[in-house]
Amino acid sequence: MDLNRATILGRLTRDPELRSTPSGRSVCSFSVATGRQWTDAAGQKQKATEFHNVVVWGKLAEVAGQYLRKASR
Repeated sequence: MDLNRATILGRLTRDPELRSTPSGRSVCSFSVATGRQWTDAAGQKQKATEFHNVVVWGKLAEVAGQYLRKASR
């Protein structure tokens, strides 16, 4: 089994949506916004925001649904 891991640091764009599958397994989905700033070749400051859709399963889904709220880090 391969394992891919990514660390995304940002703010939640909406409250997490916690639900269950027909078999009873918990699923939680939410979106995280990350931003970056840089200076371009012309010396102008630039900003960009990216949005990441996240889905977590099982016990982690229950914890995310309980503790995460919109705009939290």
